Amino acid sequence: MSSHDISVVICVYTEDRWEDILAAVSSVRAQSRPALETLLVVDHNPALLDRLTREYKDVEETGEVRVLANAGPRGLSAGRNTGIAVSRGEVIAFLDDDAVAEREWLRYFAEAYADPKVMAVGGRTMPIWASGRRPAWFPEEFDWVVGCTYKGLPPGRVRVRNVLGGNASFRRTAFAAAGGFATGIGRDGDKRPLGGEETELCIRLTRARPDAVLLIDDRAVIHHRVPAVREHFGYFRTRTYAEGLSKALVARSVGADKGLESERRYTTRVLPAGVARGLRDAALARPGGTGRAGAIVAGVLTAAAGYVIGSIRARRGGVTFSVVEIEGDADERGGERGGGRGRGGGNERGGRT
Repeated sequence: MSSHDISVVICVYTEDRWEDILAAVSSVRAQSRPALETLLVVDHNPALLDRLTREYKDVEETGEVRVLANAGPRGLSAGRNTGIAVSRGEVIAFLDDDAVAEREWLRYFAEAYADPKVMAVGGRTMPIWASGRRPAWFPEEFDWVVGCTYKGLPPGRVRVRNVLGGNASFRRTAFAAAGGFATGIGRDGDKRPLGGEETELCIRLTRARPDAVLLIDDRAVIHHRVPAVREHFGYFRTRTYAEGLSKALVARSVGADKGLESERRYTTRVLPAGVARGLRDAALARPGGTGRAGAIVAGVLTAAAGYVIGSIRARRGGVTFSVVEIEGDADERGGERGGGRGRGGGNERGGRT
């Protein structure tokens, strides 16, 4: 791989994150291993699209930063698919719009792709709490609630079932083999905070390419901002319930065996150990112990409730999702030329779950 073949896609949707967006782009431009390009995909917000276009007018001419509109339906998955379709890199990395990457982020991703079997590489996401410190009641085992790496994931560079989308990269051929991110599963603007689209894609990828290797390298670090509203138990409860809904969709799409494979270990090993630690801390009069143990139990129950409700809705045929087929060869791309047809730069295949 050359030093200029990683495209970075940052999906954005609101001017409320203006300073965060600029910081995210700056962190990519400061990488020790330069990105080929940074693609800012704006999700159906003309005012933000115009403002970002003016902000990066000078560097757009060089292709270093490009601003474009989401070409598909509203939502994170379609935005990512738009970025994939017009990108030129052999590898496409994704960074959240409210996160900043450490300087070696892309270098660690690139190192892993020296093995041709590696199809995806994720990293470690650290929270930046708005209050300046982790709430005493908030268990590290549930840091995924705020989009961060959670306690229980193995350390180092390890094989995983799926990467986490806010800090992840994929080889372009992964999308050619499996298609893009499924619309109708993940987040859609300011609606309920669903997720799971990365899990569904990764499982679909390993089915299409049984020899595919998916990794997490915890040296590839980003720092993710956690706004004050997400430090409260109300958001915790809403997000865990939404995760249950999402897991029901993933399981319906790819089967419960694979769709819940990692979750079984998490709920039977990681979470009981977390409850035990919380109760032990409470017994030792350490702050937050009882709250953490209670939050873990509450999180499991609300996620389970979401899963049951989501499964019922899916069986009744109330959910539709589609997968975009990503076409085109990276060597044939240039400027705004993107492979494929249809929404998000590709053909859509899909149906009702």
